[in-house]
Amino acid sequence: MKIQSNMSVAVTYDLYAGEKDERELMEQATVEKPLRFIYGLGQMLPAFEKNLESMTLGDKFDFELQPAEAYGEFNPEHIIDLPKEIFLSEGKLDTSIIKEGNTVPMQDSEGNRLMGTVESIAEQTIKMNFNHPLAGETLHFSGSVIDLHEATAEEIAAINQHSCSGCGDNSCESGGCESGGCNSGGCGC
Repeated sequence: MKIQSNMSVAVTYDLYAGEKDERELMEQATVEKPLRFIYGLGQMLPAFEKNLESMTLGDKFDFELQPAEAYGEFNPEHIIDLPKEIFLSEGKLDTSIIKEGNTVPMQDSEGNRLMGTVESIAEQTIKMNFNHPLAGETLHFSGSVIDLHEATAEEIAAINQHSCSGCGDNSCESGGCESGGCNSGGCGC
């Protein structure tokens, strides 16, 4: 049986970000907590899925995704100052949530969900970074296929019920759809 559309797939992997000499381990999906997804439903980055296409149970993989294939280039225009008042609840700033380095769910003027990381807090503004945390990074995945079967109706229904509106749109990162993204693995999103 080979990986193809509507197959339930589970993989283990180590995800490193950066260039060869400066790679940093960003995430691991283990046998105990693998990344599970339905192939072809748009849950994962297209280039991630393409690299797994036609693999079989037990196959190992080792590939890189360039920024354009993953989360795009870092865009300085995605760092903006927002009025501090929009973060106030009952006239106060919740500093347990709105603090430097914390990623928080937000909504734009058109109702789209997105995640932003607090860069800094000033007297009147809060600087937010709406780049994906892995924007501009080369991603290196190394792992293996540990489960593969036809997706059941229940598995597909569960995916549709808990959908994060697609990955790579900044809604599925840490804090988006629970810990680590659309799936327990997150960055494969």
